[in-house]
This record gives sequence, C-alpha cells and structure tokens, in this order.
Amino acid sequence: MGQGVAIANNHSASETQDDMVAQAWATVRTNLRESSGVRLFDQWLKPIVLIPGSDLDAVRLGLPSAFMTNWVRNHYADRLLHEFRVLIPAVRSVSIETLARSAQVVTVETLPAPANIAPADPVPTIERPSLDPRFTFDRFVVDPSNLVAYNAAVALAQPGAPRFSPLFLHSGTGQGKTHLMHAIGAAYLMAVPGARALLMSAERFMYEFVQALRTRETHAFKTRLRAADLLLIDDLQFIAGKDATQEEFFHTMNEVMGAGKRLVISADRCPQGLDGVEQRITSRLSCGLVADIKAPDLALRRRVLDRKLVDMPNARVPAPVLDLLASRITANIRDLEGALNRVVAYAQLSNVEIDLDFAVATLGDVLRGAERRVTIDEIQKAVSAHFEIKPIDLVSARRAVVVARPRQIAMYLAKRLTTRSLPEIGRKFGGRDHSTVIHAVRRIEDLRDKDHEIDSSVRTLLRQLEG
Repeated sequence: MGQGVAIANNHSASETQDDMVAQAWATVRTNLRESSGVRLFDQWLKPIVLIPGSDLDAVRLGLPSAFMTNWVRNHYADRLLHEFRVLIPAVRSVSIETLARSAQVVTVETLPAPANIAPADPVPTIERPSLDPRFTFDRFVVDPSNLVAYNAAVALAQPGAPRFSPLFLHSGTGQGKTHLMHAIGAAYLMAVPGARALLMSAERFMYEFVQALRTRETHAFKTRLRAADLLLIDDLQFIAGKDATQEEFFHTMNEVMGAGKRLVISADRCPQGLDGVEQRITSRLSCGLVADIKAPDLALRRRVLDRKLVDMPNARVPAPVLDLLASRITANIRDLEGALNRVVAYAQLSNVEIDLDFAVATLGDVLRGAERRVTIDEIQKAVSAHFEIKPIDLVSARRAVVVARPRQIAMYLAKRLTTRSLPEIGRKFGGRDHSTVIHAVRRIEDLRDKDHEIDSSVRTLLRQLEG
C-alpha cells in the first residue's frame, strides 16, 4: 500500500499514465489477494488482466469468459474502483470486459479458462499450477500444533516413490492448510521440473466438471486430472451433497492413487466428519495419512507475526503492538496476518509511525469483536440444551456416560472459548480438580478425530456460542 501512495503522489514527470496504472494494478491485486482469501481470489480474481491502453479516465480490466466477467462485475465493480481511486484519485472509471479470444493469455498468475472456453493456443503438455509465491515451506512457522502436517507435506514433496498417498490435511479456517498445499506444489516442481501438477479447489473441480458435462468434453477433463503426477484439491467439504461430482472425484482419486501418484486433499474437518460426502470417499481418504492442524496458541501467533514482518522490510511495528495482536486476535492465522497488514497499510497511507494508540484506533472493530468472551455459564446452558440434560447435571457427581460426555465437552469448550484458568474451570464444574479438566480436553480432542457424532456436536455448539 505504501507503493500505492508513491504512485498517487510522488510519480516523476517522466512517468506515463500507462506506468502509473500498471503499478496501481499490481498493488490492487496484492490487496485483493490478501483480503479476499486464497480460494475466492484463485477462482475469480486472479484471472483478471489489465488491458493495454488503460488510462486515468478509463481503467480497463479483462477476463477470459462472459460468465466470469458478469460475476466480477456484480461482486467487485465498486471495490475495484475504490481500490484504484485510493491509489490514483484521478481515476474516473474501471470497466470489466470479456477478452476477445485472441487476447486471452494464460500466465503463471492466472487460472486456466473454464472448460468450455477454448484456449487461444494449444494446451501445454506439462500442466503448471498457479502457486502463491508467499506460500513456501520456509515461510511456514512450525509448531507442535502443526508439526505432523508440516513433516508430512515436506515428505510428500520429495522426489521418488511417495511414502504415502493421499495426504489429507484438516483444520479450521485460516490455519495453514492452503499454505502447505502450495508449498508442496512449489517444492515438488522444483525437485521434479518436468512433473505435471494441478492445484484447484473442490468448488473449481465441481464447476469444471459440470461445464465438461454440458459441453460433452468430460474425456478431456478426466484426462487432464488423471495425468497429473501431483494433484492437490483444496476445501473438499464443498462437494458435500453433490452426487455426480463425488462420483467423478472418487474415480479420479482411485486413478491417481492406483497409478502411484501423489494426491493431497484438504478440508475443514477429518474424513469421518465430512457430512454429505460418500463413505467410500472418506474411507479411501482415511487409508492414507490424515494430519490435523490445531488452533495456534499465543506463542505461535506471536512467531507468525515476527515471520510476517520479515517479508515487510519497510514496516516498523513495535513489540507491544505485536503482543496486542497476538493476544487479542485468536481465531486463526489468516485473521491475524490480515490485521497486521491493515495496521501497516494504514500507517503507510497516513504517513505516521505505528504505536499502540494507532493500532487500537485502526483495528477498533476487529479488537472489539475479539474482545467478546463467552462465559462458562453460557457454555453450560448451551451444552445442557443440546444434549437434553439438566444444567445441574454438569456440576453433579454423576458419572453416567449420558452426563459425563457432555460435561467433558463443556469443559473442552470452556478451555477453548474462555480465558478462565484450568482450576477456575474445574471449580465451575462442581469443584473438580484442574487435572480433570485437562483429561476432559484431551479426551474430546481425541474423540473429535474418531467419533463423527462428537465432532458434529462440538462444531454445532461452537457455531452457536461464537455466533
């Protein structure tokens, strides 16, 4: 964003309008990538190109199909105009157009056009995925909460026969699954330059498959996916309930695995917890290596911020501000990095130094949202209602499973959603010892990976309490 200020205010006399617009577009793309999330950006925004000849009166952006053009117009027209005007106030309009076929160019920064759009040039023999250069193994902050997933990803990226396949990564939103998938792709292609690799979201898989059905090009679709030496599918939960897509995914998965190739899948929950996904798919996923990434603790969140600053050499963020962000923004790594980006960008745009007061003023809404704390009483009421037991049962001495398991879940939620200490939580559950709380937390963590009903109940309660 600091670069954008220079574009708007400090360009030299020799700088042409074309140069200004091109530099602004590079900054706008970076901002969109950081604010929109990888999945949405990769699918809809990354294919946008700046049409040559754009000027301050009319910035022209192009997309490879009318379908994508209409979607971006409906959802991002105002946002794109605002982003350009922040950088260059003289910009009067931003038009979003469908490129003529002869102008469609696929680069390392764009996704292929949908299956029903014929490319201008022959499809290359070697498929190269569009990988985010920020997401590499050396930029991933390793911690006990993600160590198994990290080591598994590194192992799968090594040349030679894969030690396991598929690798199934699961975690909550913004915890690092997509980062590891891009890192696998980058490391594997560096080790095996001639390999075929393909990375797409499950949503993109479904979209391209449906388009192939409509245009009777399913053979080309199947051939492209099954020819991959490394196939990475992100956010598998999005094919839940899509029977035809699941049928094709199952056969693709079998072909890739049967050929001894590499398959990496990610989702927001373990295979057994994927509601609406066929049992034969979850069974096949479970036969590989299943690795979860747990929510980051305070120490990891602080280290993530330190690592992020390495890539921001011009940013000066004092330690108290970093401590504030790490302690208050706890939901996921993506939100944490987004908050840091926002503070740095606002400071550069305002030409001020960052301190605690500035950070609080800039992130007021974010910090207020993070400040809201669920109480143990609220948790006990929600758990009692969910399992249809009396609230007093949770603090009683009863040990029957119908009471003991909900009590453990309530303790687990209290540890996760409140700032209370273990002894304080134990006292709120009938004066129990802190070791009982530790046992309950570990037990529920273990059961969430093995018991679909327990995991589903916990997710339902989390949504209810955090909502």
